[in-house]
Order: sequence, then C-alpha cells, then structure tokens
Amino acid sequence: MSYNWFCEDGNVEDPLEEQKTLKFRGDLAYRRKQYQSCFSLIPAGNISVKRDVLEGIARCCCQQGKKEEALNACEKLVNIDRSIQHLPHLTCVLQLELSVDEHYRDLTNSISSLQQLCCLHPYYPWHWLNLAMSFQRLLESDGCPDRRSTEEEHDQQQGTSNILRLKTIMCLIRTRYFSFMLENSKRALRDIEEALHVLQPTENMLQTVSEGMAEDLNPEKMREENQDGESLSGLYIKEFDERWWNKLHTKIGPDGPANAKEIKHFTFKIVKR
Repeated sequence: MSYNWFCEDGNVEDPLEEQKTLKFRGDLAYRRKQYQSCFSLIPAGNISVKRDVLEGIARCCCQQGKKEEALNACEKLVNIDRSIQHLPHLTCVLQLELSVDEHYRDLTNSISSLQQLCCLHPYYPWHWLNLAMSFQRLLESDGCPDRRSTEEEHDQQQGTSNILRLKTIMCLIRTRYFSFMLENSKRALRDIEEALHVLQPTENMLQTVSEGMAEDLNPEKMREENQDGESLSGLYIKEFDERWWNKLHTKIGPDGPANAKEIKHFTFKIVKR
C-alpha cells in the first residue's frame, strides 16, 4: 500500500473510513501549505472529527492572514459541545489561541491566554516562563496602551514580571527534582544555587510565593469531577489577577528582585537547557 493511499480516487462506503481519509488529506495539504484546499476536505463527522477540523481551519486561517476567522474557529471549539469541556480540551483551545496571538505578535491577548493556562496548570513551568517574558516584552514595547500611564504602574509590572520568574524557577525545581534521571537531579541542584544567587530572594518573598503555590494544591480544585467547563471558567483572569498581580505584589512589595537584566539572562539560560 502506498504511503499516501488516502489520496487515491475511489468511493469509500464506510463513513468512518471516509472521515479518516479526508482528515489525512487535510493534514497532507496543510503540510504542503495548500491551506485553501483544506477547506474542501471537511467531513460530516462526529464531535472529535469536528474538533480536529475546526483546529485545522484555525491554523489555516492563521497562515493565510485571516486572524479574525482563526479566532472565530477557536471560539467555536470552545462551544462545540459542553460535554467535552474538560481540562485537556480547554488546554488545547487555549494553546491554539496562544499560537494565533503569538503569530500576530498580539502581546495583550497572548498574556491573557497564558494567564488562563497558568491557572489550569499551575505547576507547568514553561507557561510561567512564557508569561514572564511576555510581560517583559510588553514593558519594553512602545505600544502598551493599557498600562503605561505612570512610573508606579511600570514598576508594578516589573515587579510582577520578576515574581513570575521566581514562580517559574520554583516550578522548574519541583519538576526536575522528581525526575528519575540522576543527571537531571544534579542539574536541578545547580539551577537552585544559581537561582538563589541571581534572585537573592528574602525569606518573606520565598514564603509568600510558596503560600501562593500551596493554594494550587486545593483538593477541591484537583478533583476530576470538578474539572469541567463550568467550574474551570471561573479560574481565569479574575483569579490570576487577584493572586499573582495584586496579592503577591502587595505582600512582597520592594523585596522583589532588583536586577531585571540578570533575571532575564538567567531565564533564557533555563530555556536553552
């Protein structure tokens, strides 16, 4: 059988086989950057196929410069069926929205998607790292329409960016510490020592961030039956702003790391590893 058997002409009687054939053709067309031709390969499909098709439409529209159409496809993904509004599905949709926003360098909406991902996956370090770097890029850009009015607000954003970096490092430490590979454990210990040297966190800062992370271990939040669309929708921006923008910044205040350049250099080193 040819590796591209699904491109061969012929009638397919089995509906499921037809769906699979059309999906493979769409995947191949996307890989070949034949985005427009993908739209003619939409099967009647069940929910899972519709989800794949909508994701494909969003990615094709994004590549064709149709940002609004791509985001509309993402919105349809959210509302495709309330019965599948569980954690993996919402994560997939948010990551898709993030890829569209990053493609168009929309920092504000990228930050919004990353905040939601951090709420859904509080111990996944790379979301925190991307969020911290996005805040840094927003601070360094000339087009910050919402939060560039005063020097005090700028300092607050800088402090929050630094707090997020500390959160990232603590997540990395936790992730790597439980690795089954000895080499990763050794590297984690080196990361800890370097992080403490660069950040020079006070006891108050460490305690405050640790308390914030402990709240993520709330058993009620972690129960699988609570991980549906209705309950997860309340986690988003309101909770993030309250816990990581207002609460921690108020508690830590001037104790945050002062040297942003050193912290930025350190976070890039982590990524390269």
